[in-house]
Amino acid sequence: MVTKQMFSAINKVMQKYPDKESALLPALTIVQKGNNNSLTNDDIKEISSFFGISMSKVYGVATHYTMYNINKKVGKYHLQVDTNIPGTLMGAREILKHLEEILGIKVGQTTNDGLFTLSSVECLASCGTCPVIQVNDVYYENMTNEKVDKLIESLRKGVMPEQNIEYFYGTECNALFKNRGLKNSTSLEVYKKNGGYKALAKARTLTPSDILKEVKDSNIRGRGGAGFPTGIKWGFLPKNNKKPVYLICNADEGEPGTFKDRQIMEYDPHLLIEGMTIAALAIGAKNLFIYIRGEFGWIADILENAIKEAKDDGLLQDINIIVHRGAGAYVCGEETALIESIEGKRGQPRMKPPFPAVEGLYRCPTIVNNVETLASLPYIIENGAEVFKKFGFEGNYGFKLFGVSGGVNKPGVYECPMGISFNKLIEMAGGVKGNLKAAIVGGLSTAILKPDELKDLDMDYDSCAEHGTALGSGGVMVITDEFSIPELALRTIEFYAHESCGQCVPCKEGTYVIVQSLKKLLAGHGKQKDIDNILFVVNNVSGLTLCPVGDAYSIPIKSMINKFRDEFEALIK
Repeated sequence: MVTKQMFSAINKVMQKYPDKESALLPALTIVQKGNNNSLTNDDIKEISSFFGISMSKVYGVATHYTMYNINKKVGKYHLQVDTNIPGTLMGAREILKHLEEILGIKVGQTTNDGLFTLSSVECLASCGTCPVIQVNDVYYENMTNEKVDKLIESLRKGVMPEQNIEYFYGTECNALFKNRGLKNSTSLEVYKKNGGYKALAKARTLTPSDILKEVKDSNIRGRGGAGFPTGIKWGFLPKNNKKPVYLICNADEGEPGTFKDRQIMEYDPHLLIEGMTIAALAIGAKNLFIYIRGEFGWIADILENAIKEAKDDGLLQDINIIVHRGAGAYVCGEETALIESIEGKRGQPRMKPPFPAVEGLYRCPTIVNNVETLASLPYIIENGAEVFKKFGFEGNYGFKLFGVSGGVNKPGVYECPMGISFNKLIEMAGGVKGNLKAAIVGGLSTAILKPDELKDLDMDYDSCAEHGTALGSGGVMVITDEFSIPELALRTIEFYAHESCGQCVPCKEGTYVIVQSLKKLLAGHGKQKDIDNILFVVNNVSGLTLCPVGDAYSIPIKSMINKFRDEFEALIK
């Protein structure tokens, strides 16, 4: 049932957007939260009538995103355990098994009293604080069996404990993490006290072309994974454009192994807001969006509060920033799928060209940049491109956040100059916890490396390419010898099969074929042809999908088989 209060809240959200259909995801979220975490066909019908769009379209949108429970009742407390690769490496399977035992249910089931529903879910961007359990919209991190027992005991009493977010971090550069350890670091008062918004004040004295030149001169490359030069990307905006220009901050952070951007938003939101505002001055944008993954509810609240502080202080002037919450879809990390999602559609990639800089959000010129990229701009503008370039080296300038998870003693996020050695980064993370077997250094979509390949690896674009992998998002997952590579390969491809948007056959069907083949091998029923079938798929998918997901799953699977083939062949009986 959609109440008057819900419709009022939806209408209020609608007023924020240039197009009312952009409020569709927020509307679905509002109604689901108001109806015991579930959506019915009747709810969808009422929402479609309110928006003036077909019920089939609303249903199609709702079923695309994993956070919506369509015609599915869940318990008062929905316990969702992240079992992706970092979670697996850090004990999530043991936590899930313990929950099954103490609740007396299996994954996907609800207790007889309707109190608990237990689910296994994909990456929650809590890679450095696994095992993590998301209870409704609250994260409980660094979980142990003892902590699980206390959590369940508290929930049975009807009490949601406070979040227990504790993780390691460190910095050699003191740029992005300048305020990370300060008390009340999210507040405008603390941010300004430590020099915040001085870069914006300077930017307001410059022309847009001056700002663009400084960013181009810095040679900063996008920190979201692709590594494309930011200044060049801005330069793709059409000249003499008469349409509105939009700026979108990609804060979806869904790549397994990646959990750096939440550090900025969670602990220094004004740094991102200042960076976005500087970018807006450079490209002439008035309406800005932060597309944040839906699971980051508390971080979205932090951002909205910081935006209000900045606006009330007159810092944003005529610039408007909207925090748009996603609803669970890894593919929305791809910029055109993200744009579709903001427009109230299924988050599916568009055909390119046209590229977003020419025709993006609402068919207008649009720039999409990553959180870390935008948060680096205040440093560049305040200190100048040449000072920024003192970090790193040609083609790899600046500072970078690296998320280190898996088999290390101090998993967390570390701010280092580009080009820091892999070994030194692991030292910062407390060293390997056990015997090193392999590592993935750029997020799950990059190739795995063996110890002999890691010993002289530097964490920059060039060195990673020379070693047959990619820097990507800088998400480092350390694998010790207690883990089976074929099992990790299955968990990897299960993620991509789950997250495929279904538009492209090589992605939708290719992932399915690999999942089934690996399951046969691990069950002891596999044959040589199963390995051959997997390699056939991964060797032929490149360039055949609308977005990079085809490459994202083929690269890690191919490298796992090629480098650890003996483990796969040992499964053949």
